[in-house]
Amino acid sequence: MTEFDSHTLAHLKKLCKISCTPEEEEDILNSLPRILEYAATLNEVNTDDVKPCSYVLSSMLKNQMREDEVNHLLPREQFLANAPDQIGGMIRVPPVLK
Repeated sequence: MTEFDSHTLAHLKKLCKISCTPEEEEDILNSLPRILEYAATLNEVNTDDVKPCSYVLSSMLKNQMREDEVNHLLPREQFLANAPDQIGGMIRVPPVLK
């Protein structure tokens, strides 16, 4: 495994465009080698018969759609009572584009 030192951390900070306090740097220097060592243990897992996938759950491979159903609707006055602002019986929202 590559040695992780303050020079490597400085390079990573530059690549990631982040800044750290000296305390955070010390914490990273102590914990990141252990994290990398743990991640390296994943190379020991036998994945010869496992097909590559982009989703963890097979149920995510298809869109989960349901039919639209019209249910009980609130009366307009009751619905608009919760709106912060309204105009002409519709909810008024701040403009997105000017």
